Amino acid sequence: MLTILGFVMIATFLVLIMMKKMTPMGALVLIPALFCVIVGKGAHLGDYVLKGVGDLAPTAAMLMFAIIYFGVMIDVGLFDPIVRVILRFCKADPMRVVVGTAVLAAIVSLDGDGSTTFMITVSAMVPLYRRLKMSLVVMTGVAAMANGVMNTLPWGGPTARAAAALKLDASDIFVPMIPALAAGLLFVFALAYGLGLRERKRLGTLTLEDVTADPETVLVGAGSGAGSGSGAKGRKGKKVTSGAGGGTDAEAPETHGAAGAAEDGDEEHQGLDPNRATLRPKLYWFNAALTIALLTMMIREDLPIPVLFLLGAAIALTVNFPRVADQKARIAAHSENVVNVSGMVFAAAVFTGVLTGTGMVEHMARWLVDGIPDGMGPHMGLVTGILSIPLTYFMSNDGFYFGIVPILAEAGAAHGVDSVEIARASLVGQALHMSSPLVPAVYVLVGMAKVEFGDHTRFVVKWAALTSLVVLGAGLLFGII
Repeated sequence: MLTILGFVMIATFLVLIMMKKMTPMGALVLIPALFCVIVGKGAHLGDYVLKGVGDLAPTAAMLMFAIIYFGVMIDVGLFDPIVRVILRFCKADPMRVVVGTAVLAAIVSLDGDGSTTFMITVSAMVPLYRRLKMSLVVMTGVAAMANGVMNTLPWGGPTARAAAALKLDASDIFVPMIPALAAGLLFVFALAYGLGLRERKRLGTLTLEDVTADPETVLVGAGSGAGSGSGAKGRKGKKVTSGAGGGTDAEAPETHGAAGAAEDGDEEHQGLDPNRATLRPKLYWFNAALTIALLTMMIREDLPIPVLFLLGAAIALTVNFPRVADQKARIAAHSENVVNVSGMVFAAAVFTGVLTGTGMVEHMARWLVDGIPDGMGPHMGLVTGILSIPLTYFMSNDGFYFGIVPILAEAGAAHGVDSVEIARASLVGQALHMSSPLVPAVYVLVGMAKVEFGDHTRFVVKWAALTSLVVLGAGLLFGII
């Protein structure tokens, strides 16, 4: 019964948010609370929620101060050079913009933290997407998939968890998987190219004169897209021409999201205005050194990540904005993102707390494992790879790697399958995992981009699952799994 109720609860949640009948925050709280009562454990709801909140509190704290830190770094102009490099490559071409998104997300993912990856990627790319009237769910989907594949780095989490759960060396798991993971990343780039071509077809080929010489005008002066006629002028006076076939919004791969169709006058377009008052060019190298030191200490695990971002945010605010009034203004400027993301994390704590506390997730996992035919025993690597796709979507990485992977490894060992093969196969589902409603970082992604979570889910699930299958297929082809 718990197995059935668990699947029904998850299905109910996904259907309601994708149909936009409930907000993600409301669904994450009310649906598990209802099912907790249905299974007869309503009296324990408070315990389950507090346990979930306690488990996720460090993550919420990390996100709160990370948003403030990177928000300040964006305000003072740390990432402006990155944006200019991307713009020189993109040249207002929707195809190049989408590919640039994938490349940027993959590069920034080397820090091993999804939240920082999404903050940097969205901050750099969202003004360009809005200026060109491109679909923001394409941006969030591509960024999530690129980060999901890169999330398998040993310091990213899943590989370390698999190694700890099965008492293996992380390098023995990760290094042989590199060809398969590279194939998955190449697939994401190819997918970004295809999605970019769809956006180009919908919007037409856009040309901005002298974009290489003065790339900032793309951010602050040039608005174009399907609605921009030939010869339109941006506020900087740059001429914008639109190629044939402007297309309509109905032809978009998905919706723009809550703010995707914002008008040119929207203040959010000015987030990277090169003339904004918050720029601190004289402190650029200090801020760069502080950020590199912060990310280095995070990878080295010198201090807990929440503590690092707490200290980093305090230093960044104090040095860049010595006046207390200015510090308060910067905190207030980013408070909406802080509240939205932190609130979503604590709402997710209700979902995970009930799912785990009632035993539903354990019963669901054991039902899946017990349902594996005996004849599939020698192919437990393949089975693990396939199961990792849905299980890492519906479970936390901790629950999957410490609760389910050992069971799969035992089943494989009974048929002569090495545990290291099971560990490698367990990494397959990470491309989809990064868009799971149980992953706090995804709320940073959709929150900063102002994309509805349901829109993101509808768009990304099919492509992310396909990316995971590509990784699995490459692993089988190369004899890794």
